[in-house]
Amino acid sequence: MATATRSTDTLTRDALAVLQPGFTGTSAPDWLLRSVGEGLSSVGLFGRNIASPEQLAALTAQLRAERDDVLVAIDEEGGDVTRLEVRGGSSFPGNLALGAVDDTDLTREVARELGRRLAECGVNLNWAPSADVNSDPGNPVIGVRSFGADPHLAARHTAAYVEGLQASGVAACTKHFPGHGDTNVDSHHDLPRIDVGLDTLHARELVPFRAAIAAGSKTVMSAHILLPALDPTRPATLSPQILTGLLREELGYQGLIITDGMEMQAISATYGIERGSVLAIAAGADAICVGGGLADEETVLLLRDALVAAVRSGELPEERLADAAARVRSLATWTQRARTSGPGAAVQEGTAPGNETGRSATREVGLDAARRAVRVTRAPGAAPLSSAPYVAALTPVANIAVGDETPWGVAADLARHLPGTETGAFTAETGSAEAILAAAGGRRIVAVVRDEHRHPWMAAVLDGLLAARADTVVVEMGVPQATPRGALHVATHGAARVCGTAAAEALVGR
Repeated sequence: MATATRSTDTLTRDALAVLQPGFTGTSAPDWLLRSVGEGLSSVGLFGRNIASPEQLAALTAQLRAERDDVLVAIDEEGGDVTRLEVRGGSSFPGNLALGAVDDTDLTREVARELGRRLAECGVNLNWAPSADVNSDPGNPVIGVRSFGADPHLAARHTAAYVEGLQASGVAACTKHFPGHGDTNVDSHHDLPRIDVGLDTLHARELVPFRAAIAAGSKTVMSAHILLPALDPTRPATLSPQILTGLLREELGYQGLIITDGMEMQAISATYGIERGSVLAIAAGADAICVGGGLADEETVLLLRDALVAAVRSGELPEERLADAAARVRSLATWTQRARTSGPGAAVQEGTAPGNETGRSATREVGLDAARRAVRVTRAPGAAPLSSAPYVAALTPVANIAVGDETPWGVAADLARHLPGTETGAFTAETGSAEAILAAAGGRRIVAVVRDEHRHPWMAAVLDGLLAARADTVVVEMGVPQATPRGALHVATHGAARVCGTAAAEALVGR
């Protein structure tokens, strides 16, 4: 049980400084404001904390009234993983779409505009980009969050993203070190293992991280993965060999190291969040991310007291905790300077969120990028949609990083082009070609899938639909690994709102 002591000694303040907790609600609770006043240097935001840009700006102002240099972090990758637009879908395509276009100037521009929107709401640390090389197409948690399976493509776009985001005064957080792409396990649920040698690691996983470091990424996030070639017993987040030996000493990284969420099962189910947090700081991490699932004062007090107790027992060197806290404060100082000077100042000190004053044509860069990422494959003689279709969304279980609260698909956008469009959602339990054919009647069918190659039930439904109705259209909004099929096959490389808009335009021939 955590104590209720409100000590303000240096050790306690350092323990608070290294925590990045979450909370519930759309305004800061009293306990959080009190913790910020006592030394907490960072706060993490999730979709549950955001209702509108205006509300978010008021929330961050509330936090800064307690501490002007507080780090306000968010998991805003754009694409499938959005918190800023969690209820409507992102205005920006994700990494895979940007990688498909392969224009680093575009990636830089997208990241800069995303950063500008975050900055004007008072957010100054973004847990993005994902630098993972998606070398395992069956990966259940990375997928479209990766720029692609080519390490060098991922590297150049990771660097461009970091540069664009930080040009807006928002610190980038390159993740998930040393690379989460070659896994078929989601670390939210279990501990993934990557059995590759050091040569492969350096030639593949580490290539984008080297590029991010060269680009000046202010932070790097560790992965909860086991890499036996470097440490056979501890996951990267808890491994001195990986965080200190590899990242600090070999790669020369001097910025802030942040853990992935400590309540994820890869850590919480094996070490527990208290023990895990102590081991992470001892291994070389500087900030503990927690709050996606555990978002209360009790969690903050538990971790604070665990770190203090570890120092007092001699398990955690006091100078290691002090160094971690100093790195957090150094980043806070950088973001404070960025907020009041340089290119991002006009954004962060300017007009209210949503006001078009000062915005350039880059406000549409997300839709432009989504349009450029669309790939259409046509069967001979296939025609675009000309009448209201039936849209069948074959819906997989969403991974925790993406969440299931954000809408996706093409039906709403198609309805704007073709009024009268109808739609239905089908899962592994409810989806069948017969059910869709019955619901569609005489309408042309648009089957929307997400990672067909990972879901045999989706492939079986498409088999049945195409056998019965050769004019069926297929829209793939995940990784387009499966062979294109259908009268029209549209690959969007992601399920962001703008990807749906771009796909609908392609389906009607615009």
